Amino acid sequence: MKLEWLLVILIGLTTAVTMTTKLSDKAPTAVQADKELEFTDTTFTEVTTQKREGVAFTTHGIRAGGVLKVEKLRYHNDSIRLLLADHGTYRGDIIFLDGNVSVHQKRGYDYFTEHAKYDKRKDILYVTSRFAACIRRNVMMGSRFEYDLQKKIAYGDAIDAVIYTQPQDRPTFTCKDARLKLKKG
Repeated sequence: MKLEWLLVILIGLTTAVTMTTKLSDKAPTAVQADKELEFTDTTFTEVTTQKREGVAFTTHGIRAGGVLKVEKLRYHNDSIRLLLADHGTYRGDIIFLDGNVSVHQKRGYDYFTEHAKYDKRKDILYVTSRFAACIRRNVMMGSRFEYDLQKKIAYGDAIDAVIYTQPQDRPTFTCKDARLKLKKG
């Protein structure tokens, strides 16, 4: 008799659990459905049939809807010794850069800003916010800047510059000063 009651209770419990459990075949959320690729600590090498075009390293990235978003970007190519940014967004040949952006040319200026974009096809750097640019002891600051890295032609707005023409001139305003001024706003 005890065994019969135990079986009745277990059958009732199984029936109750089965009736209250909801099973569904829902599709994944929209973010997951569009995500084409996700990666961490990855190096990308751009190549053509003739040469290596550039190398990028990122700590995390997601490609969704044809747009690649990366974190902690490091990039270099023939004209750029090192490009750093907290966040980057690749759309076609253009890299949009945000947060602690710095571009160090192989033969030229070092640029520091918060927002920029780099057109890889045209090899033009567009600095879209306040910036500081330094080469040796010479310092330049401004509100917007466009620089063709191949032709070495630059355009800018609201430029303030300190240029030392004599090697014996003692610097009164350094790149470090310009970067601190940039951070303070």
